[in-house]
Amino acid sequence: MKAFVAEKLAPAAIDRLKAAGFDVIERTGLQGADLIAALAGSDALLVRGATQVTAEVLRAPGLRAVARAGTGLDNVDVAAAKELGIAVLNAPAANTISVAELTLGLLLALERHLAPAATDLKGGKWEKSKYAGREIAGKRLGLVGFGHIGRAVAMRARAFDLEVLASDPLVRPWPPEFGWVREMTLDAMLPQVDYLSLHVPLVAATRGMIGTAQLARMKPDAVLINCARGGIVDETALLEALNARTLRGAALDVFATEPPGAHPLLALPNVIATPHLGAATREAQDRAGVEVAERVIEVLARG
Repeated sequence: MKAFVAEKLAPAAIDRLKAAGFDVIERTGLQGADLIAALAGSDALLVRGATQVTAEVLRAPGLRAVARAGTGLDNVDVAAAKELGIAVLNAPAANTISVAELTLGLLLALERHLAPAATDLKGGKWEKSKYAGREIAGKRLGLVGFGHIGRAVAMRARAFDLEVLASDPLVRPWPPEFGWVREMTLDAMLPQVDYLSLHVPLVAATRGMIGTAQLARMKPDAVLINCARGGIVDETALLEALNARTLRGAALDVFATEPPGAHPLLALPNVIATPHLGAATREAQDRAGVEVAERVIEVLARG
């Protein structure tokens, strides 16, 4: 069997596939027709987030499985894969710790002005009073989505003495070990939180779920954190809210279009942003690669 690796995976993942008898082909940077031509005859396609696995790609002769080394599947045409009988696999928990840590890291960086303060200091400026910040202890954190990552954020937030609220209609029953997290609807939660953090996948039901109406219900002193997917937030509405100071700040790791180019959000002093670093740790990438390699082996080699 052949496994086509279209993006860089951890060496341990490649070794697992080879040990299971796969002929592994590693060719990165291919899209569209070039990918289809190179993929012909492969049983499995392994990607991360950059390769667009369209319906045309899925029709490559012999393809039986697509595996994404990550949590989401927004770069894979899942509906087309289902029609074609192709297994779609991912690593839903591999990035959990890395994204949870970044979420709290961005919040702390925003509240303590770490990025501009560090930049000024390197430029020879000692701006101690200018960058007086805020503590997060005693504030309310609202989590939109309470799956693997939402729960990991909640546990870390508890250590920072944050009161945690969460909204997730798909979590039933509510996990008893998180009885200290107050469950409520999104609408009820919005006006109560100091920080709102998003942890849902990008699907039809969540695209644009945080827009003008939702931002208007939040406190003017509140902060939005998005380490999930850019399309969940209406970026035009967010820009308007930040400019009007009806929202105090935003910490963003993701954008609707990536890279975002000269996005007006990046010019705002009340925004801290990073280039989709949620899963960009050595540990997360190793876990994701090994996990999807094992899933490909289970589906194709072990039936």
